[in-house]
Amino acid sequence: MTGILTNFRSTIIVSFVLAMVMVFGFGHSPNGFHGAYWQAVFRWLHVLFGILWIGLLYYFNFVQMRVMPTIPAELKPAVSKYIAPEALFWFRWSALATWIMGMVVAFNRGYLMEAITLGAWQGYQRGVDMGFTFIGMGMWLATVMFFNVWGLIWPNQKRALGLVPADDATKAKAATTAMLFSRINMLLSIPMLVTMTMYQTLFG
Repeated sequence: MTGILTNFRSTIIVSFVLAMVMVFGFGHSPNGFHGAYWQAVFRWLHVLFGILWIGLLYYFNFVQMRVMPTIPAELKPAVSKYIAPEALFWFRWSALATWIMGMVVAFNRGYLMEAITLGAWQGYQRGVDMGFTFIGMGMWLATVMFFNVWGLIWPNQKRALGLVPADDATKAKAATTAMLFSRINMLLSIPMLVTMTMYQTLFG
């Protein structure tokens, strides 16, 4: 067991094998391997990738960006050259996977257009489209966050970390831009999570 747990890849593989056994087991529920089963699989993936994405967003904002100014100059390259690029790899790809799985869940459950239009797709019905309004707001907040990651945070982080050529002034400006849009995503993440979690309880 120690050999598995001391190796990241082995730990993840074993975890996914166990998860797949459970996923297969759920296929023997009354719904079988149809309809609601696949909705449950897609939701699991959506939540899994979402935890990784938002977890890293909070790591950057709660830990890295706050602590970096206090780190001695000679130690900062350890973060900027090794930790940050690795964290940003998982950050941006989990953002993409979360967004795609969210769209798949909404499409599979048949409310994608209602959510996109905030409940206006089939006309307003009190108590029904209100749910679509809330989940739609969450989806739009998550979409803005997703585009911030790929369109603004990642391109600027590449310059700030020296992953692409840039002069010092450009690096400094890029670091500030990346920080601001990361903070915007943190600001949006908490209300986004309200809509996602409360929708499932009250309307899902």
